[in-house]
Amino acid sequence: MADTDTEFGLRDLLGLRDPAAGLFLLILQATIVLYMVRNFGDSPVISAVAALVLLAAAGVVVLVIPVDPLPMPATVFVAASGPLATALTSFNVDHGWSKQVWTAFASSYVLAVLVLRGRLGAAWLGVGGVAIVIATVGAVNGLRGGVIAGSIVPISTVAGVSLFAVIMRPTQRSLRLLREESTMRAAAEATMAAENGERDRQLARLDKVARPILERIADGAELTATEREQCRLLEAELRDGLRAPQLVTDELSSAARGARSRGVEVVLLDDGGFAGVPRWVRQQVIEAATKELDAANAGSVTVRVLPMGRRILATVLANAPDQDRRTEIDAAGSIKVST
Repeated sequence: MADTDTEFGLRDLLGLRDPAAGLFLLILQATIVLYMVRNFGDSPVISAVAALVLLAAAGVVVLVIPVDPLPMPATVFVAASGPLATALTSFNVDHGWSKQVWTAFASSYVLAVLVLRGRLGAAWLGVGGVAIVIATVGAVNGLRGGVIAGSIVPISTVAGVSLFAVIMRPTQRSLRLLREESTMRAAAEATMAAENGERDRQLARLDKVARPILERIADGAELTATEREQCRLLEAELRDGLRAPQLVTDELSSAARGARSRGVEVVLLDDGGFAGVPRWVRQQVIEAATKELDAANAGSVTVRVLPMGRRILATVLANAPDQDRRTEIDAAGSIKVST
């Protein structure tokens, strides 16, 4: 059974994602080794080594894999490691007491960590497996003290950690909600900062290009034909900034202004395809559009950045009395010109 509060698990609460996790892993491995070395005098060496390696590997898996709850294949391996290690060290038991109960001690710690990884049900299945192995060995060999102690050890350890997990669940939910609120607040502040930055940029640009002519109009001065033409070009340039803000650069704006002054109809459109593309690809589009605008003396030039997800990033369509030319720039920066 997976922990329902996986957005902020017990690993986060106990600090097992930061560098302290390395120390926790070292302590767990040392504990496993200290318990398992006691089996070397009572079990075949190969079996004792295999059980030690199995539990040590399970201890690494249960802590190192970063996904919470622990993925199912890893969960199955960790939950099965306890019963398998117990079975491997259940040879040559002594009557009256089983020294192989030390494997149950080591297994209980690995299964307890499995609870912390959001796999409470799997941990208890592992406990049941250890108890079944110990009970079977005890029944076959007529042991009683070892059976009782060996069964209680994993149960008590995992039960204590499970109780802790249940008690801490409300705290997990509270911390998760606080983190979500903090994330939403940070996103809202970032959005507001971006909007303020864009507004300031637009106001600075408006102040730079429009203030002189606006001051002339405010003073009641009679505008000359040249100034009226300047107003027309300025209006079109400001409209470009609203319809295609990602296309507005000094280079492209200058080319668009020049083309309009020669009687060319210029339309700039931005449907958001620049999001996520490298800056040099965007520059390819700017350069292609600038080239067409500088070359146009009549007709129209339409520069459009397509929506995200399209194979073609942007198009530049130049309609002239003698011929039409279409330039396509894809997301990789390749340019294709067709007439």
